[in-house]
Amino acid sequence: MTLKAGGSTRVITCPIGSGIAGQLYKRICERINDDLEANAFYLSGKGEQVLLISCDLLCLERSFVVRVAGAIEAVTGIPRKNIIIGCTHTHEGPYTHALLFDVPRDDGYLKQLHGWLLEAAVEAVKTARPARVGCGAGSAHIGYNRRVCWADGSHTMYGDTSRADFNGLEGPDDPSHAVVFAVDNNDTIIAVAHHNTCHATCTESGSFASADFPGVARDVIRKSLKKNVPVLYLQGASGDISPWDLMNRTPWDGEQRKQEIGRMLAAETLRIMTKTKVTERTVIRSVQEGIRVAVKIPDASAMKKAEKIIKLGVEKTGQWDYVLAWSRKKLYERYHKRPVETLPVHVVRIGDYAVATNPCELYCQFGLDIKRRSPAPITAVMQLTNGFSGYCPTICGIRGGGYSGEPIYWCRLEPYAGYEIVEVSARLLHRLWEKEKTG
Repeated sequence: MTLKAGGSTRVITCPIGSGIAGQLYKRICERINDDLEANAFYLSGKGEQVLLISCDLLCLERSFVVRVAGAIEAVTGIPRKNIIIGCTHTHEGPYTHALLFDVPRDDGYLKQLHGWLLEAAVEAVKTARPARVGCGAGSAHIGYNRRVCWADGSHTMYGDTSRADFNGLEGPDDPSHAVVFAVDNNDTIIAVAHHNTCHATCTESGSFASADFPGVARDVIRKSLKKNVPVLYLQGASGDISPWDLMNRTPWDGEQRKQEIGRMLAAETLRIMTKTKVTERTVIRSVQEGIRVAVKIPDASAMKKAEKIIKLGVEKTGQWDYVLAWSRKKLYERYHKRPVETLPVHVVRIGDYAVATNPCELYCQFGLDIKRRSPAPITAVMQLTNGFSGYCPTICGIRGGGYSGEPIYWCRLEPYAGYEIVEVSARLLHRLWEKEKTG
């Protein structure tokens, strides 16, 4: 069967007046800084079909993704297990999940999004044509570890590293860059997917809609190619990674940093594409597995403290303490009767290129471990995919505590969850490459 590829783009911008997700306080969209998009990349060959979709959103609930994937399968015939829907994790999009006590999930927007994603999938399949695929790897250092360690053994998200009690950064960062793209028989670009690792939070405090740096990179790539090509940003394991270098503190200018990162990504992607050979002899394969992990339930003492804060009210306790207390209560109510969650893990093979997915804000070390153990020449890790299971910290992060290290609704998985994701991802990666060895 001839290798075929198709792509599509849909604008998924929320309306002015929508709640804007990504901070622990309420924000309302006052303007559209730049459009949010969903970009789709469809590939088929030798009886296998795979669809990748990247959305400029903070996260999507698993139940929503399951419904969308089911609708796509019904219309296009792509097996739902081969439909990968991920988020770039911009902090300037609508509330697709109920993560604040005073901002509900935007169900009206989600209804529209369902239709947009179905349309994007149908168009990507409908426009599929004989294709050749190229992939390559490089480096673009856009993100830095944001977990700061102190002499007393505590860790915090951000902090002044010039303090006398600063005791180093908790973990690594990952500047590796990976690209996969398809062209048709006229050498016209069909779609591009590129991968790097950094929270999309350059302008995270703004009261506007924005795709952040993935949107800048997309625009630069399109202008260079002189074509409105679908461009997918595959967000790496960036739970503890931010755009800011805490070891080299300078005044933070979010808009400037967004432009810098976007242009760095685009330049490296275009450089790789320019020097990469394309081939029609490309293996397309996909495999998935669900990982059952335990959920951490706050103990009686933590719940008693949370209830006290909630009873006092946000005006007396302050927004930060109140939101965290509300989140602990939400975690307890949602999971205490059945403290277990199933994490969907997928691995997609596109020739020499592999995509390993998970639904978490995975700490960077886990992404590095997956890449290190992968048999693929080029491996991308795509977090916040096919669901949202919150932060997934390392043991160091859990021991150090602080935000993203302590149990709340969006940091709820057992301490070994990330290590299990690495184990399963590595096993699935080897399974796809072993199939080639054995015929």
